[in-house]
Amino acid sequence: MEKLFMAVFILIFGMISSTAIAADDEKVIKMSTTTSTQSSGLLEILLPELKKDTGIEVKVIAKGTGAAIRDGMDGNVDVIFVHALERENKFVEDGFGTKRYAVMHNDFIILGPKNDPAGIKGMKDAAQALKKIAIGRFPFISRGDDSGTHTKEQDIWKAAGIEMEKNVKILSAGGKDKEISFIYPKGSEKWYISIGQGMGKTLTFADEKQAYTIADRGTYIKYKLGRDQALDLEIVCQGDPVLFNPYGIIPVNPKKFPHVKYALAEEFSQWLISEKGQKLIADYKLLGEQLFYPDAVK
Repeated sequence: MEKLFMAVFILIFGMISSTAIAADDEKVIKMSTTTSTQSSGLLEILLPELKKDTGIEVKVIAKGTGAAIRDGMDGNVDVIFVHALERENKFVEDGFGTKRYAVMHNDFIILGPKNDPAGIKGMKDAAQALKKIAIGRFPFISRGDDSGTHTKEQDIWKAAGIEMEKNVKILSAGGKDKEISFIYPKGSEKWYISIGQGMGKTLTFADEKQAYTIADRGTYIKYKLGRDQALDLEIVCQGDPVLFNPYGIIPVNPKKFPHVKYALAEEFSQWLISEKGQKLIADYKLLGEQLFYPDAVK
C-alpha cells in the first residue's frame, strides 16, 4: 500500500510539475530587437518589471534592425522592437506586423577622436560633417550590418552629395547567412571600414582606431559613462533634425503566422507604452544623463 501511495504521489507531482513548466513556457515570448536597446542597458531595467507585473518573460535576440525585421518577416519571433521608421511602416503595410506602437526616441550622434582631424566639432549639419570626413579621407567605422544606425548613415551619405557605390556582403547570425546590399563612399577603401557588428562593438573598434562613427546616443552614454573602460571618443556633431531616432514595437501578425504568441506580444506592447513602462524609460539615466525619451505618454 505504501509503495502504491508513493507511486501515485510521484505521478501526481510529475503531472503538476509538467503543468507548471508548460504554463511558464506559455508566458515566454521571443523578441528580436536592435542591439542598442540591449547595449544601452535599457532592457535590464524594463524586462524584470514586465515579468513582475504580467508574468511575461521575454527571450531577447539582439541584432541589427534589418535582421530583426527579417526575423519578424520569417515568423521566427513574436514581436520586434526596432528603430527604422520607414522599414517598420512597410513591415506593417505588408501584413507582417499588426500595428506599430511608438515607444521612445533618442538621437544619433557623430563621434570622433578628441583631436578632431576633420574639424567638424560643433557642426549641426550631419551631411556636411560626413562630407568633410570623406574629403579629408579620415578613418570612419561603419556598423555595416543593415541596422537602423547603418540605414541612417547611408541616408546621410546620400544627402552629403558624395558619390556612392553599391556593395553586397554576407552576414552570419544565429547560424544563418544573410545577404545585404548597401552603399558607401566611392573609392573609400583606405579610410572607410565596414565591420558588420552591433553598436557596442562598433564603438569599441572606432575608439581603438581613433576613427569617426555614427551611434545612437543611448549606447554611447552607456559606453562613455557606464563602464570602467570609458570611451575616448567625443560627440562632434549633433542636433541635426535628420539625426532623430524613434523606436517602435510591433507584434508579429498571427494571420500570417498562426503559431506566434500574439496575445502576449500585444500585452507586452501595451505594458511598454503604459504609464509605468514610459516612466521607467524616462527615469533610466546614467550619471544624470537621460538615454531615451518616452513617446507614448507625455
